[in-house]
Amino acid sequence: MLDFLGDLKRTHMCGALRASDAGSPVVLMGWVNRRRDLGNIIFLDLRDRSGITQIVITAEAGAAMHAKAETVRSEFVVAVIGHVKLRDASTINKNIPTGEVEVVADELRILNDCKPLPFSVSDTDIANEEVRLKYRYLDLRRPEMHANIALRHRVTLAIREYLNSQGFYEIETPFMTRSTPEGARDYLVPSRVHPGEFYALPQSPQIFKQILMISGFDKYFQIARCFRDEDLRADRQPEFTQIDLEITFARPEIVFAVVEGFLTAALKTVGVDLQTPFPQMSYDQAIREYGIDKPDMRLPKMTDVSSAFAPENLATLNVDPSLPIVAIVTPNVGELSRKERDDIKPLFGDRKDAKVFEDLKRLEKSFPDAVAKIRELTQAHADDLIVIVAAAKATEAGSQNPGAPSNPVLVGRGVSSEQPITPDGESTAPGAPSLSAASADDRVGSKPRLSNRERELYGIAGQLRLALGQKYSAKHGAFAKKDYRFLWVTDFPMFEWDETEKTWNAAHHPFTSPHDEDMDKLESDPGAVRALAYDVVLNGTELGSGSIRIHRQDIQSIIFKALGMSPEEQQARFGFFLEALQYGTPPHGGIALGLDRIVMILAGADSLREVIPFPKTAKAIDLMMDAPTPVSDKQLRELGIGVVVPKRNA
Repeated sequence: MLDFLGDLKRTHMCGALRASDAGSPVVLMGWVNRRRDLGNIIFLDLRDRSGITQIVITAEAGAAMHAKAETVRSEFVVAVIGHVKLRDASTINKNIPTGEVEVVADELRILNDCKPLPFSVSDTDIANEEVRLKYRYLDLRRPEMHANIALRHRVTLAIREYLNSQGFYEIETPFMTRSTPEGARDYLVPSRVHPGEFYALPQSPQIFKQILMISGFDKYFQIARCFRDEDLRADRQPEFTQIDLEITFARPEIVFAVVEGFLTAALKTVGVDLQTPFPQMSYDQAIREYGIDKPDMRLPKMTDVSSAFAPENLATLNVDPSLPIVAIVTPNVGELSRKERDDIKPLFGDRKDAKVFEDLKRLEKSFPDAVAKIRELTQAHADDLIVIVAAAKATEAGSQNPGAPSNPVLVGRGVSSEQPITPDGESTAPGAPSLSAASADDRVGSKPRLSNRERELYGIAGQLRLALGQKYSAKHGAFAKKDYRFLWVTDFPMFEWDETEKTWNAAHHPFTSPHDEDMDKLESDPGAVRALAYDVVLNGTELGSGSIRIHRQDIQSIIFKALGMSPEEQQARFGFFLEALQYGTPPHGGIALGLDRIVMILAGADSLREVIPFPKTAKAIDLMMDAPTPVSDKQLRELGIGVVVPKRNA
């Protein structure tokens, strides 16, 4: 028989009691975390979000109350009226903040019972994530999940309070707006009032926040919900939360200072004091030194060691002399056996466009001067692993003599490392695109600061750098400590060439302003134009992207033209915005950071699903709500919609 709460009011949270509360009357309410029945005495560990207090029910409390306590099980909801008592010294629990006291119960009310649980909320590791998501209301009771959601609250509050202190207005923008594709697919909302027409859920508040700057609000922010219909992975969800802001008369350094300020406030919630300003790095530098535009700076940067090799060395090694030769340093790996070196090979894969030299000592036998120079250029220590990545010669990448002797220094070879290096090429697997093939940039005649071939080679080396860093993480220890390496990456390319469509696309979004000094290249040489765009990166994760926006209608029209939009298409998609730009639009800029990602990193979680209260699965399914679901024919008729379900292949 369950009890009613009546007019009973809680006096304390379960995690609030201390030794100074001894003798005080209390009313506690919560869930039974555990029950221990010792016969004449029953202990209940009572839990709420603040912590746990031990409840003691003795035989002196009466037979009826003792019998009631015997019926209690895990996750029953109860109220306890009693008084605080100091524990005996021998029974103090130093593992919990309330461990010096217990509550002797005078009255016990069972407010609700609980079915047998699909898993224990005390479990720290539940293997089946689908069960967790189906019973999310139970999963969220777990202390780990409570800690993550509490952290999310503290981080959000710290950011909100900082931005308010800097004069920002928090302004909401619409959820139902028009479809303006921004890279991912829109979630569409059919209109019953306007049959055949649709709203779209916002992928970001981009246009609205720019209009707020046109409207004179000067500084805007929003903890904004955004929606993108895209394939999911560990750090993506179909609906997510952004810290969105925009500033009038902004330059990049103004935006940087604001972001560094609120990130400093956010990290103080976990006891971390950030050093500002964050270092800055151009996109080109990031690609050259890390092979990626979101560098993880906890590992050493890559080094171009082309100068270490004489031309005849490169000819012997069948290396393309026109492209960089990249050295990757992984700290404290120590001496590797032949088998351990062989284990590096699958990380690189079978490629025909690039080579890896994973045995530096073997290379040193034939090229001692080159290896000495490599050690000097990389400044590697004796126990550091050095791996070299280079482009294969065009003739080698394009064709191979199947009978040529194998080279043991290169990936995928099986010859003894005691044999000398020969000028004969390696046997490589077909299928990978060749670095030596003509690039899109070569064909369209633009002059990028990095050619496509260079970007591809640096990208190959960058992937191997990260793979080696993960493989030997226990040895170098760079990922184990809480080392938050923030970075600004700047000067991204304004445009990217789409080889399939034979057209330029905006690398950021079409409202990003070019550098002033690159304006004259917009139509003559789009590939050489730099954008006033920037990313903030933390430990290899892009936290957010932003840019200085275009505030002039004439420049915006040129950008749209460079992207292949006709005047008619410009008017159809963005006519209202182009018109707004003609009514005294000030210079402005901003950024959006992923709140979910920030909390995920600070919580040390592996997935966004660990820090979002009600996430979707990798298939965009809400298992708890069983969504999405079909809707009734009546609802579809009201919307004027017919549904065609594609046939699945048998």
